[in-house]
Amino acid sequence: MASIERLDYRPQTSARAMRGKAYTLGVLASEIHNPFFADVFVGISRKLAGTQYQPLLGVSQSLGSNEASLIEAMLDRQVDGLIWIAPRVGKDVLEATARKIPTVLVAYHDPETVAFDTANADDEKGARLAVEHLCQQGYRKISMVNVRWPNITGAVPHRRERGYLAAMAKYGLDDHARVLYSEESAIDVGPLTEIMLRGQDRPDAVFCWNDFAALEVLSEAKRAGLDVPRQLAIVGIDNMAFSKLAQNSLSSVDQSAEALGEHAASMIFERIDGRKNPRHILLEPRLVVRGSSA
Repeated sequence: MASIERLDYRPQTSARAMRGKAYTLGVLASEIHNPFFADVFVGISRKLAGTQYQPLLGVSQSLGSNEASLIEAMLDRQVDGLIWIAPRVGKDVLEATARKIPTVLVAYHDPETVAFDTANADDEKGARLAVEHLCQQGYRKISMVNVRWPNITGAVPHRRERGYLAAMAKYGLDDHARVLYSEESAIDVGPLTEIMLRGQDRPDAVFCWNDFAALEVLSEAKRAGLDVPRQLAIVGIDNMAFSKLAQNSLSSVDQSAEALGEHAASMIFERIDGRKNPRHILLEPRLVVRGSSA
């Protein structure tokens, strides 16, 4: 021990992995701008505290090709398990990865799979909560701002759109249902919003697939001189810290991002320890009403 201290010796992770575990978890996120991903990571880190495990973070910048190369890099470093947040690749790639390494997905719905575990909020229900709240406030021309996402069955934007359409149908508002899509960027919806709010058929409420999009809509509404919420109500999903600020006062659906991270870390430990049967956790969303819609 004296020699270790004097030489500042550090064990080589790759050599440790050859004998057993590297005590490293890969955490792959599709982007880093959105606080949702940071909140999930906080939950993961909280669960790792007090263990020997350290996270290795990779960010794909929302590119499926980058995700594939990052996975290969993590496998080369012999991480013990992988937590993958909002993947942008197909199920075949996910299952192939899970056959190589214990894998848990966050923000991806596939309750039928046995290859990997999932941790999600109920995104369809979250969208329904938002639309039902707007209907109860008297709004009828409720549009949705969504993002163009690869044709992935379990993707969160698709689930939220499904919940939106179901709620509009429930209230007999099918004729007013309208989904507008931004391009690949999950954040920049400004040009789309300007067209929507300055057109003749302007909605009286907008449900956005996440809070970043909702804040863009809120900003454009103010530029257009619209009174929020009297002329335009806005609701998002994520309940990120920026939404709580007084100048935003954004109504939002809270999906317990930190709790999702904690659940994902717990499940990856179980997978590493040998559990084979799948687990799929679905947390209840909670609507937080603020000044943008009430």
